Amino acid sequence: MELDEGLPKSQRLHRKRDIDSLFEEGKGFNAYPFRVIVRPHQAEGQEDAVPRILVSVSKKRFHHAVKRNRVKRLIRESWRRNKQDIMKTCGRRNITLDVAFVYTATCILTYDEIAAKMSGIARRLEGRL
Repeated sequence: MELDEGLPKSQRLHRKRDIDSLFEEGKGFNAYPFRVIVRPHQAEGQEDAVPRILVSVSKKRFHHAVKRNRVKRLIRESWRRNKQDIMKTCGRRNITLDVAFVYTATCILTYDEIAAKMSGIARRLEGRL
């Protein structure tokens, strides 16, 4: 499996069944500005042994879609740049890691602040595998 820099659909959580099981069975922790919910499970095939993410930004905190979309873009980009070590670990252990990032801050943080938090979260997730 080649490690790419992108974030293809296979690395995003999109099926309702998978999302429901993540929120029902997953364990969570807080790492401001995120609430992170994680559900590791055995992958069916080698192709499926990748971390899959879901990004959620509340309409209650950001009323305008432009701001919600901006925050989601920042989160996805910071994850894309910090996922390599987790991808290697998932591939070695044949584990699929479903992760939901729920943005809890009431203001839009800068990319540098989000990226710093995301690298800490990535290290913490890798330690849980």
